[in-house]
Amino acid sequence: MKKLSRLAALGLSGALALGLAACGGTGTSETPSGGESPASGGESPAAGTVYSVGICQLAPHDALDAATQGFKDALVEAFGEDGVTFDEQNAGGEYNNCATIVDGFVAQNVDLILANATYSLQAAASATADIPILGTAITNYGVALDLDSTEDGVLGGNISGTSDLAPLDQQAAMIQELFPDAQNVGLVYCSGEPNSVFQVDAVQGYLEEMGYTCTQYAFTDVNDLSSVVQTACDNSDVLYIPTDNTAANNTETIANVVIPAGVPVVCGESGICSGCGVATLSIDYYELGQITGEMAARILTGEEAVSEMAIEYDTTLDKLYNAANCEALGITVPDDYQPLE
Repeated sequence: MKKLSRLAALGLSGALALGLAACGGTGTSETPSGGESPASGGESPAAGTVYSVGICQLAPHDALDAATQGFKDALVEAFGEDGVTFDEQNAGGEYNNCATIVDGFVAQNVDLILANATYSLQAAASATADIPILGTAITNYGVALDLDSTEDGVLGGNISGTSDLAPLDQQAAMIQELFPDAQNVGLVYCSGEPNSVFQVDAVQGYLEEMGYTCTQYAFTDVNDLSSVVQTACDNSDVLYIPTDNTAANNTETIANVVIPAGVPVVCGESGICSGCGVATLSIDYYELGQITGEMAARILTGEEAVSEMAIEYDTTLDKLYNAANCEALGITVPDDYQPLE
């Protein structure tokens, strides 16, 4: 989850290049026996070890909240409530706040950093090349970190994590399934979020192969969101909004435009759909967080080195629909769709 100006991303890529050259984390808790850091892959931890974990979450949001909770629950299950401490902080959607938060984690010399959403990951990557970093709710790590490639899903260095990307071809197929008679699809996204740009470009290719006419409608921030969505509604039969942090934080604003306009929205994830959409193909963010927490446990105990860990995914996908919005727009979904809770 995901935004940074192109200029800032270019600056970050230089810092990341240095970061990925190193592997290993330093910790404030007791070091695993053998004296090796958690990232380097050592022996099992000594009795009484308490690990310190810093959590930087981009913004308050149901999906991100669920990922953080799943992460914490997995680590508590692995080490017990007394075996791990969390410094959990929320950046309120601001990159500068993410940078301040992770700088604090580095100063504390925490054992591991969870970067929840892309801004958090970018800030963490810029802040340290030594402490293990796990991302979660990141759509595409190569795009987020301005990397040329991520061979076999392994980034190297001190960064790995989980991706919240649901198959984009299947999301396009959902639009075709629900709206086969539509002609014009408007693709609405925040231009400042590299992962949103990536998703929209990919979905557009799939939709155009299906015969749809696609137009991209990019907004820069919440200030022009309503006007851009209105323009998209005026020229589209259906809208698609990818997994996009700015959209996720402003679903009410979007709903106040699309519902009166009578234009349905298919979304990249369930949080956006619950606010302004009609349907989504979505992962389970709590499960994604648990997968990330299990990765963290293996890093902290020295069972596995973060530099060798491939990006992991939640492979369970659900077709979900927003019952209230579907009723308001007169849309009936197939029987294999489940209502959003």
